[in-house]
Amino acid sequence: MSVEIITKEDLEQFKSELLEDLLKVLQPNQPQAKQWLKSQDVRKLLNISPGTLQNLRINGTLRFTKIGGIFYYKAQDITKILEGNGTV
Repeated sequence: MSVEIITKEDLEQFKSELLEDLLKVLQPNQPQAKQWLKSQDVRKLLNISPGTLQNLRINGTLRFTKIGGIFYYKAQDITKILEGNGTV
C-alpha cells in the first residue's frame, strides 16, 4: 500500500482549478448556450423595440416559431444578424 502526502499547496491548486471550471460552467453571459430565444431576449440582444421585432418577422428578415402564443427564434439566426449578414 502506497501513501501519498497531500500538502496545503496541492489543496490550494485543486481549489483554484475547481473554481475556474465552475466559473466556466456557470458563465451568465452566454447567449449561444440557448438554442432558442424568446422575443424579450432577442430585443435585448439587438437593442430593438417590440414593433421593430414584429417588422423583422413580417418582412421575413428573421425566422421564428410560434408555440402557444410565444415567439421563439434560433440563436444562430440572431448571431447572423449581429454579424451583419442581413436576412437569415
